[in-house]
Amino acid sequence: MRLSDVEAAAGAARLSVLGGFHPEPDEELGSTLMLLGPGPDFWNQFAQSPEMRDGQADPLDRWSRRVVTRIAEVVGARPLFPFGPPPFHPFLTWATRTGRVWPSPVNFLVHGEQGLWVSFRGALVFEMTLDVPPPMERPCDSCTEQPCRTSCPVSALTPSGYDVATCKDHLRGGADCMSAGCAVRAACPVSRSFPRDGRQSAFHMEAFL
Repeated sequence: MRLSDVEAAAGAARLSVLGGFHPEPDEELGSTLMLLGPGPDFWNQFAQSPEMRDGQADPLDRWSRRVVTRIAEVVGARPLFPFGPPPFHPFLTWATRTGRVWPSPVNFLVHGEQGLWVSFRGALVFEMTLDVPPPMERPCDSCTEQPCRTSCPVSALTPSGYDVATCKDHLRGGADCMSAGCAVRAACPVSRSFPRDGRQSAFHMEAFL
């Protein structure tokens, strides 16, 4: 099994290997852990799924559980998820150990290729030691503009904190963020270079609200 095999299996479901690391033995996370999240053209794949079409609750979580479990079977890994019953897994902490994801100036995580659009749908735990995607340079370090700091139209999300109540009040008023996605996430220069369907952003904003 190679990293390219894992990337191919994930890519068939329009998921990306967002990063990985080699856990310590006492963590009981095998020898290699890789994080999966939506890649380019993810929305078209998910929108056609039975989970999205059956009208039941939590379609994305149910899709993720089915698809990531199948990927794990194909590549010989154990799947873990950022949702569901305890034990809860520290996906955000894991992400920062990959060398490809960091806290942004507004404290949301930023990915070297996906910017502030990054999200996680599952993890793969391998008992074998595999290569993982190489570390990247933190994009915020060379971003002189840092528009994430000032892009929220109601100043609900800034370096000083996140006022969730103000954010939701703004969304309920018919904000553009409901259809186009969070203005702060969208303003990130790396986010702007990552293809993301507006319907995916609208889906997540509706779930958040």
